[in-house]
Amino acid sequence: NIGLRAVGFDHEAAECPRYALLLNPDTLLPPDALQRIYDFAEANPDVGVVGPKLVRLDGSLDKACRRSFPTPKVSAYHMLYLDRLFPHSKTFARYNLTFLDVDEQADVDSVVGAFMLMRSQALQDAGLLDDAFFMYGEDLDLCYRVKEKGWRIVYYPQVVVTHIKGAASSKRSVKSINAFYEAMRIFHNKHYRKQTFFLLNWLIDVGIWLKHCIALTQNALRPNDRKHVASA
Repeated sequence: NIGLRAVGFDHEAAECPRYALLLNPDTLLPPDALQRIYDFAEANPDVGVVGPKLVRLDGSLDKACRRSFPTPKVSAYHMLYLDRLFPHSKTFARYNLTFLDVDEQADVDSVVGAFMLMRSQALQDAGLLDDAFFMYGEDLDLCYRVKEKGWRIVYYPQVVVTHIKGAASSKRSVKSINAFYEAMRIFHNKHYRKQTFFLLNWLIDVGIWLKHCIALTQNALRPNDRKHVASA
């Protein structure tokens, strides 16, 4: 947010760049990645946010690069592992949209902040990143607010970027795990708690707490060179 404000991305700025790009330092871009994704945004003025296909070093998809919002129902299916049991189900597999072809362009709820091109007007409409999120969830929350303002969010797999995921967070794995699950709590409390039945809220709270405890336990049992943040 400090950087975005410095170049004019706030509600009071008279002028600002046409786009802002969130880009992790642990990404490897092909030479034409920025030009191609810029050209796509220019050709589609109703798109507020666009993200590429992100792959890990082993070539597998970084599933966070296209996902649905974690509504209580979507989150419940994920916590019960129904999305892993039925990865091609449009009902159970919405969390990471695994029923979609990884090479198919799609309108989605959210892309990931490791590479997120944002149109300045969409950012002006939605506001900047929420400082309540320390390390995770701020991109998801921003996409939620961008979609609330009527903008499209697009997964654009014609551009492929390598994401060396966890390269930084693994060095401070306990703090990173804590931040990861705290982001889940913040997002649910901010967007869903008020309109969700209290017993379901309680179940979601318990589910996040259990997953948090399991992640910390698993991390403690791993050798130092294998400590990392649990995947979303």
